[in-house]
Amino acid sequence: MLGIPTILDRVAQQVIKADLEKIVELLFHPSSFGYRPGKSTHDAIDQCAKNCWERWYVVDLDIKGFFDNIDHEQMMTILCMYTNPKQILLYCERWLKAPVQKQNGELQARSKGTPQGGVISPLLANLYLHEAFDQWLESTQPRIVFERYADDIVIHTRSIEQSNFILDKLKARLKEYSLEIHHEKIKIVYCYRTARLFKEGKNVHVSFDFLGFTFKPGFV
Repeated sequence: MLGIPTILDRVAQQVIKADLEKIVELLFHPSSFGYRPGKSTHDAIDQCAKNCWERWYVVDLDIKGFFDNIDHEQMMTILCMYTNPKQILLYCERWLKAPVQKQNGELQARSKGTPQGGVISPLLANLYLHEAFDQWLESTQPRIVFERYADDIVIHTRSIEQSNFILDKLKARLKEYSLEIHHEKIKIVYCYRTARLFKEGKNVHVSFDFLGFTFKPGFV
């Protein structure tokens, strides 16, 4: 559900976001592209194209209901790891836990999720996945490269076996953060040369979509 802040909250969120960005932007992974100053969808597309040439397989996935399932307690724990000004912690927790007002005026408490529509929500979401995914992958699998735009993730590998290995590890990792991969949207994709694929008789996907672009092997 969308969470549209009042004018006063929108201004306050922008102030807090500006302060928090000064701290976390320097720490964010260079392969995280979504909702970040100085980065664009075309930067992510260009890097993805380059990595597809160098690594022939891709794990294409996204996270099921990501913005709606961010755990509030874990979000605040992560936030406390990177900053400690009381005003940032106080207001971020209030915005996360702000109740939903139904059409009849009834207030419904929120126990998880970050409101889509809030100025600060994309930054908090990036911080959550920075800890849950970006940092974890870099420290445990430093040779694996990826692109992430919010919860849309492309991981580049060198074999089907490596793809299945990292996928299994990622499922377990995300579960620790109350998240899960959208199983209907998982793809292991061969993205190099179709002729080689047919010769070896491998039954895998041969295309994937990322940020409005379709990637597929060259027909050579």
